Amino acid sequence: MKLSNQIKPISYLKAHAAEIIRNLAGQNKPLVITQNGEAKVVIQNIESYEQTQETMALLKILALGTRQIEAGKVQPADDVIRQLRNRAENP
Repeated sequence: MKLSNQIKPISYLKAHAAEIIRNLAGQNKPLVITQNGEAKVVIQNIESYEQTQETMALLKILALGTRQIEAGKVQPADDVIRQLRNRAENP
């Protein structure tokens, strides 16, 4: 994603806040706000934010799974299924 068109100074945010919110609501592109020439804040619509959070959660789960595999903390699927069936049959 090219952000160069989505960079605005904080003065633009102050002067056009309502317009910015309207525009962001209809697109999935974030807006980078600068202060004194440095990027300080990213603004995005709520749907995009929620999608980002869900993606981050999935990536954390994958990373945890990878660490467990590397540590040898895994069991064959057949063994797990057998254990679950035994529990269901013998509560």
